[in-house]
Amino acid sequence: MLYFSKLKLVTIYFIIVFLSLFSFVNFIENEDNILLSKKVNLGLDLQGGSYLLLEVDSQPAIKQKLQNKLLNLRKALKNEKIKYKNLRLQNETINFQLSENDIQRFDDFFLNKENSINAYYNRYRSYEMDYFTTDLGASFPTKDLVTITYSKFGLIELKNSILDDSLEIVRRRVDEVGTKEPTILRRGNDRILIELPGLDDPNRIKNLLGKTANLTFRLISEEEDDFGSELLFFEDDTTQLRVSKRVVMSGDNLTNARPTFDNLNNETVVSFTLDRVGAKKFGRVTTKNIGKKLAIILDNKIISAPVIRDAILGGNGQISGNFTFQSATDFALLLRSGALPAPLNIIEERTVGPDLGEDSIKAGAISLVIGFLLVIGYMLFKYKLLGIIADISLIVNLILLIGILTILEATLTLPGIAGIILTVGMAVDANVLIFERIKEEMKTEKSNIHAFDMGYKRAQSAILDANITTLISAIILFFLGSGPVKGFAVTLGIGILTTLFCAYFFARHLSSIYVMKNKDKQIVI
Repeated sequence: MLYFSKLKLVTIYFIIVFLSLFSFVNFIENEDNILLSKKVNLGLDLQGGSYLLLEVDSQPAIKQKLQNKLLNLRKALKNEKIKYKNLRLQNETINFQLSENDIQRFDDFFLNKENSINAYYNRYRSYEMDYFTTDLGASFPTKDLVTITYSKFGLIELKNSILDDSLEIVRRRVDEVGTKEPTILRRGNDRILIELPGLDDPNRIKNLLGKTANLTFRLISEEEDDFGSELLFFEDDTTQLRVSKRVVMSGDNLTNARPTFDNLNNETVVSFTLDRVGAKKFGRVTTKNIGKKLAIILDNKIISAPVIRDAILGGNGQISGNFTFQSATDFALLLRSGALPAPLNIIEERTVGPDLGEDSIKAGAISLVIGFLLVIGYMLFKYKLLGIIADISLIVNLILLIGILTILEATLTLPGIAGIILTVGMAVDANVLIFERIKEEMKTEKSNIHAFDMGYKRAQSAILDANITTLISAIILFFLGSGPVKGFAVTLGIGILTTLFCAYFFARHLSSIYVMKNKDKQIVI
């Protein structure tokens, strides 16, 4: 085991030099070079930032889904020639009256697996929706009240879908802000955890996440008693306009939005681009309604209500609304990222200041240095010259570990520093096992070379068993843990790999050089 081919030696030292370059770039301030732009990112607890725990309010989305179900159900009952009365949405149920003669026909239709109204889940072997009937009594002796609700499994599937969609939209909005290495995770059935290291303006993020960004275009209604209209406020909550309930176009048809400056009116506006379907809709509406006002509405608040002066046929338009450049940028960001399927409520918020993060770095660095120096001192005292080999290997081990973290652009947290300190212990343990085994072999072996060779061979199984079991634990923590726990698992797992590399390649090579030069001398361990 002490023999090294030229190819093996070149490979070992190439890996060490390569990873060392990445390790040392963390101390160089230069982001122009691709190599130098890679850095180990500091987590929330080390550089400060914001922590947000959001709760998804799924009730409005469920109500909207039921409203869509009601519209589809009305069409389906008409097509099936099933007579009904008083079809309406009440709380979270759909209610209507049905003749006793039509109950069986409705049951056959509603529980048909080919039915587009009530989806069948193979996963749960259950339908999306359930229904039950209630006898209306003497008032309506020939009719029953039919109540349709989401089934248990249908509601689970719907809430999971809302949470997954919300998670994706939140990720888009946070990424657009430019925060490096944000942590965005699902928590339970209705919560989203967000950690934003180094965030300078948490209020901006909260404002972006506090809006569902449901954009609609609707015409201004001129009839005050029109049942197809409603009164909506402008953003200042002082002025109202009556707008049609009919949506001309929604934000789903937008492909891009960006802040621009309108030189004609000397104001900041948001320019948008529509997809093919949206361009046709917008062109048709603006052609037919020249001279009328078109309300641009975000989350039931009127942003602006410009007069349609010409037909807009190109699929491009502008939104004005007394924007500053920052507010226009945020508004465009909301439009690009898409609308949230449900409102988000902030239920927990924490801010870690940069001073506290700096204190954490100092404390972690001090603990690492003290532990490192104590280990080095002990190895020198216990194993003399071989202790020097172990200490050199330990230093290289840490350099390789930081280099790999740099390549991965991993986020370093306080638990991550703890993982590095534990790696130091694991690395020393490997060398102690090897040296103690060599000491035992030298009692029976006359040849120093053979004693060192057998020491490395016979210590191998114990070292592999200890490190592999620890690596398995790190992998489990990585996949099942989150946030700081995952950071600990990453540094520990990589540290184990670098420990094995240094112990059985680098340190073994140094040991082979040492024993070759002293093969005829007495070696004291």
